Amino acid sequence: MTVRELSSTLYDECGKCLDRFYEMRELDAVPDFYEDVKPYADIWHGKINEWQTESLLYIQQERPKYVHKPQIDTAAEGMTQFFVQSFYKETSKKRFIQTIQAAQYTLQTLILAIDELSKLHD
Repeated sequence: MTVRELSSTLYDECGKCLDRFYEMRELDAVPDFYEDVKPYADIWHGKINEWQTESLLYIQQERPKYVHKPQIDTAAEGMTQFFVQSFYKETSKKRFIQTIQAAQYTLQTLILAIDELSKLHD
């Protein structure tokens, strides 16, 4: 998967985390950690790590204007947390939503930078 594809996939999954969060609250559900949370987290944490590594490499090589290492690191850390937190209704709603929005902003900014730079290379 390219950095752009990974970014887009993670962006979409951020939205699904928000949906799951509301659904878990509405249903007053308690997830089974080993059945639901851990397998999901293992898959997505791998993708987040891959995205972080590839994004940092991309930034180092292409030097996009509006995306920098601290943003990538913060977004990766936030996603690692809220991908798991989305299963739990006890999660602080305000902070959860803000963290998702921040990660999505970084992902979107990176996607736009990749698209812009790929047009210049064409």
